[in-house]
Amino acid sequence: MPRRRIGFWYRFAAVLCKPWLVVLIKRDWRGMEHIPAEGGFITAVNHNSHVDPFAYAHFQYNSGRVPRFLAKSGLFKEGFVGAAMRGTGQIPVYRESTDALSAFRAAIDAVERGECVAFYPEGTLTRDPDGWPMTAKTGAARVALQTRCPVIPVAQWGANELLPPYAKKPDLLPRKTHHVLAGPPVDLDRFYGHEMTPELLKEATEVIMAAVTGLLEEIRGEKAPETPYDPRRERIEQRRRTQAEAASQTAAGNGAETDGAQIEGAESGRARTGRAKTSHEGESGK
Repeated sequence: MPRRRIGFWYRFAAVLCKPWLVVLIKRDWRGMEHIPAEGGFITAVNHNSHVDPFAYAHFQYNSGRVPRFLAKSGLFKEGFVGAAMRGTGQIPVYRESTDALSAFRAAIDAVERGECVAFYPEGTLTRDPDGWPMTAKTGAARVALQTRCPVIPVAQWGANELLPPYAKKPDLLPRKTHHVLAGPPVDLDRFYGHEMTPELLKEATEVIMAAVTGLLEEIRGEKAPETPYDPRRERIEQRRRTQAEAASQTAAGNGAETDGAQIEGAESGRARTGRAKTSHEGESGK
């Protein structure tokens, strides 16, 4: 497959990164034949390590179709990082936009120019305790339905064993294997020609993520949970648990105050009785 539109900056990044990746990680790459040779397309990839963007970029660089990742627009503004982001053709996401479609305008333009745009639909590292894909945001589905481009599901596993999610230090030994499995395009035909309502985008996103999760099941040789981990639902549940604990502590505190008041009242009553008795005995002595 010919290498096209790679350019100086991407080649420079490859010169810097590939030797380290080759030393640190063994490779088990499958499904590269599903990466389109021509035209714009999207890859939807699961995200489970801060290392996996580099490891996955290595996979797709070797396919001849380099990925253009989405990143915060602020990273493109100044300095070496900004120059590298612009030079490698990464895609700025304008999160300050009030129009959801405009926020992904650069990604739509890149697809229409014939580029590959790599989406992490989860939006961040998975928080699933076992590393399975979480519920996803709808950006990939939105761009796919707008452009009607192929969506290639990709699952990866192994970079997370080198550097687990949210870990600060890598686990270098024994040498880890980075597994990548790309699948055939996701069938989204039934979603075309309809208004892009939140419900439609949610359903299309679930279809995309089901394909990614199915590939990860094949890599891992086990079944994913029936219901994907939902960080929003988990935050709600955590908030409810926190409120319930606070209410329980408050009730316990109020109960202690009531008991204390009762004890104090009883002691005060005994003191008054004692003073009255002493006064009475004093008067009798007179």
